[in-house]
Amino acid sequence: MSERHIIRGGRRSDRDVFEYALLRVVPRVERGECVNAGVLVYCRAKSYVGVRTHLDEAKLLALDPDADVPGVRAALAAVEGVCAGGEAAGQAAPDDPGRRFRWLIAPRSTIVQPGPVHTGLTADPAAEADRLLDLLVR
Repeated sequence: MSERHIIRGGRRSDRDVFEYALLRVVPRVERGECVNAGVLVYCRAKSYVGVRTHLDEAKLLALDPDADVPGVRAALAAVEGVCAGGEAAGQAAPDDPGRRFRWLIAPRSTIVQPGPVHTGLTADPAAEADRLLDLLVR
């Protein structure tokens, strides 16, 4: 295990626990194939919920040449709106970041689906979202 993931007893850490889930595009559910298209990040200590998205259209169309690319882009934009809060979040606007994150990671049978939730430690959840996008999506 690397030093980055070790918490030493008795010392105050400058990092906080965060949760993340991949957003996967599943163009044909019956085939079970998917393309990672984003990452959701939530950090309770920082009251942060954010998303980074990147849709690789070539990969998506390789799985399904008839995939609804504009529809997928619209679904990803809706997730971005919920994370941003305010009017863009629609009915989720009055919810706190944790409730918005939990709503976004709830299982659904649409073309854009959340993956399992994972945890980690970070000092900067927004930077962590960027790092995870580069590592797991691009």
